[in-house]
Amino acid sequence: MSKPVEQLSQVIVRFAGDSGDGMQLTGSQFTSETALLGNDISTLPDFPAEIRAPAGSLPGVSGFQVHFADFDILTPGDAPNVLVAMNPAALKTNIKDLPKGGTLIVNSDAFNERNLQKAGYATNPLEDESLGEFQVHSVPLTSLTVGALKGIEGVTPREAERSKNMFALGLMSWLYGRPIEPTVEFLEEKFAKRPEIAEANVKALQAGYAFGETTESFAVTYEIKPAKLTPGTYRNITGNQALSLGLVAASRLSKLPLFLGAYPITPASAILEELAGYKNFGVRTFQAEDEIAAAGAAVGAAFGGSLGVTTSAGPGVVLKAETIGLAIMLELPLVICDIQRAGPSTGMPTKPEQGDLLMVLFGRNSESPVPVVAPRSPSDCFDAAIEACRIALKYRTPVYLLSDAYLANGSEPWLLPDVESLPDISTTFATEPNDGDEFLPYLRDEQTLARPWAVPGTPGLEHRIGGLEKADRTGNISYDPDNHDLMTRLRAQKVAGIASDIPELEVDDPDGDARVLVLGWGGTYGPIAAACRRVRTGGRSVAHAHLRHLNPFPRNTGEVLRRYDKVLVPEMNLGQLLKLVRADFLVDAVGYNRVSGIPLRSAEVADAIEAMVDQ
Repeated sequence: MSKPVEQLSQVIVRFAGDSGDGMQLTGSQFTSETALLGNDISTLPDFPAEIRAPAGSLPGVSGFQVHFADFDILTPGDAPNVLVAMNPAALKTNIKDLPKGGTLIVNSDAFNERNLQKAGYATNPLEDESLGEFQVHSVPLTSLTVGALKGIEGVTPREAERSKNMFALGLMSWLYGRPIEPTVEFLEEKFAKRPEIAEANVKALQAGYAFGETTESFAVTYEIKPAKLTPGTYRNITGNQALSLGLVAASRLSKLPLFLGAYPITPASAILEELAGYKNFGVRTFQAEDEIAAAGAAVGAAFGGSLGVTTSAGPGVVLKAETIGLAIMLELPLVICDIQRAGPSTGMPTKPEQGDLLMVLFGRNSESPVPVVAPRSPSDCFDAAIEACRIALKYRTPVYLLSDAYLANGSEPWLLPDVESLPDISTTFATEPNDGDEFLPYLRDEQTLARPWAVPGTPGLEHRIGGLEKADRTGNISYDPDNHDLMTRLRAQKVAGIASDIPELEVDDPDGDARVLVLGWGGTYGPIAAACRRVRTGGRSVAHAHLRHLNPFPRNTGEVLRRYDKVLVPEMNLGQLLKLVRADFLVDAVGYNRVSGIPLRSAEVADAIEAMVDQ
């Protein structure tokens, strides 16, 4: 007899366990199953910073949160409705986020004395009633998995035990009506060279699904209907994947070969790995010996006529600063992707933060302005990458693209764009002298102030480059005071002029009578938008504006800010955009700042907004 089905509008599930328990794979496959049912999705992988922490230890806990719903959602959720804990350490590090009455599914086999001691438990929480406020389902996942896999030849007891994540996935798939056939296909393909391992994982998955159907522990199953999304073809995509595809698209749209110079660093390494698979699109990836060499190679590629890109995170961007200063002096197009993480120094390598804004704006010697672009969601990384390339190519300047670990690793459904709708960002090279019979490498375009881009080897266009100050027009070395003043102002004027070539700042103010404006940038978009939605549902008016271009600001930014009595600026830093807004526009903005290594929580942002509205 089938169990009753209860309708829900949304669910937030968090899988947590050892970094060797396969939580990322479990979460990603649950996400894929959910995507096929048409739910809107937002995910938040949470990787341990340790490469291989001791098994059962608190620093080694890996998590994956999936938020899925029958309506448009904006974040992975503040807290899980369901926590799947594979061991005591996973329970210890995540139980504080589970609200009272939440569902807790634990692998009871892992709650032995040794694991409890590693996690810092004096007594077994499954036996001491400390979990009394939750709906606890104690399931012997390990022993059930090992029992289900008996008789499969070639599978060791250890390999059988490692399949317990698939048992958990099967159970959760049953509980929320997810199809397991796509995961079966995935496993058979993934382990094609070891069919016995494929068989073990598939059997564990099916055993978990069957356990849900037959156990008395779960009385109902749940259904979340498909979301009403814009018609079209969707795929689930992470921020780093979208950014990579955006760079490939920019290469095709500009008709230039893409060159990536990179040094592996969390959380940017996935871009190097992703782009390495696009050689068929003329993409060249170069894993350099260090960050400085990676940036230097990208500048060299730009000088040679390629779309030069370099990627890193905060610590690596610091090392690239001198080379980026060289690109500013050379006035060559270059895109620097900074996938921000918690710092300073090594900091918390796998955790998100927005701490690099002031660094990319001012972290070089002398007057060296650069444009800065920031995506607002994982899928938006695609469009932001194209925009960064457009500006770099049109204005012959380095451009920073500021993503973060939250966007980079998180995922959401992405509506595949119509290729015909993508912008033409093609550029031209200098092919002949531009001043009679002479070529002047710093003779600027009257509108953009960009200098001509001459590919080395073009007959008659030989010219000097380097880090020493250039004479106006000729590009010769110059130590003339007036020339240095002129060139410094021209470089700044070129970047400032980009404001006329970007969209004005849009404001979401449904009622038109809000007194409070919430201003954000980058990955805070989801939490801020969700918070504003919550505040409006409660009967209050609030306006929301989100910045994609952080240098220069949209030309109407000052007018927008002065339109409101109060301005709140939520950030995952200690107030970097806030400082810029107060300094540039002389508005008495107030910050809401968190640097906890996790995304902003929409409920907490909503509380801050309501407090400001009610003042």
